[in-house]
Amino acid sequence: MLILALDSTALVASVALCRDETPIASFTVKNGNTHSETLLPMIESVLKTAGYTVEDIDLFACSVGPGSFTGVRIGVSTVKGLAFGKNKPCAAVSTLEALAENLVPASGILCPVMNARRGQVYNALFRYESGVLTRLCPDRALAVTELAAELLQKGAPFRLVGDGIGEFKRLAPEAAPEGISALLHDQNAVSVAKCALRAYHEGNLCTDAELKPVYLRLPQAERERLEKLKNTEKE
Repeated sequence: MLILALDSTALVASVALCRDETPIASFTVKNGNTHSETLLPMIESVLKTAGYTVEDIDLFACSVGPGSFTGVRIGVSTVKGLAFGKNKPCAAVSTLEALAENLVPASGILCPVMNARRGQVYNALFRYESGVLTRLCPDRALAVTELAAELLQKGAPFRLVGDGIGEFKRLAPEAAPEGISALLHDQNAVSVAKCALRAYHEGNLCTDAELKPVYLRLPQAERERLEKLKNTEKE
């Protein structure tokens, strides 16, 4: 199965072409450019380099969140456009699950953390055992200190991954484990493709029309609007 996968949910833009679990070509950029400018050229480069076209793709996949509201929308919209009218399945992959996949086959609790600002992180917990990645809780947004307390209470070894590690070390240094390679911290479309293949085997795919972003919090503009309404009501 030929899988085209991408991630644009954070600072990194990543595109990968995989044959089942085997990467054929991948392209990752972290240079500050907007994903709307870089994502399509990256997809074209990956396909051209590998000698394929969009018509050859059997499964389209992207991280659908959590993450940057704009970045999530760009990734989902790109995949919807590529898959439109082709009658090919799509896989909606949790950004956090794909980050946990970066750490496979590490043992213990795999703990992806994405900086959600205001002292919070997007997080989910996973465990990898006997060749299986198991989810331990849903994707969620919670305070760094709350997550640190939860992890310490479990008393089990755990590994952090993601751009929220800096916030974790700043706000809960007593719970921060030793770091991992910086190459594993960022989103990686190869991991998205592996999650998509797992979704395929589990029968958990969707159509291009059904593919949609997943947000754990309201967009900043909406939060600010509600805050203003709340303050107005107090006056």
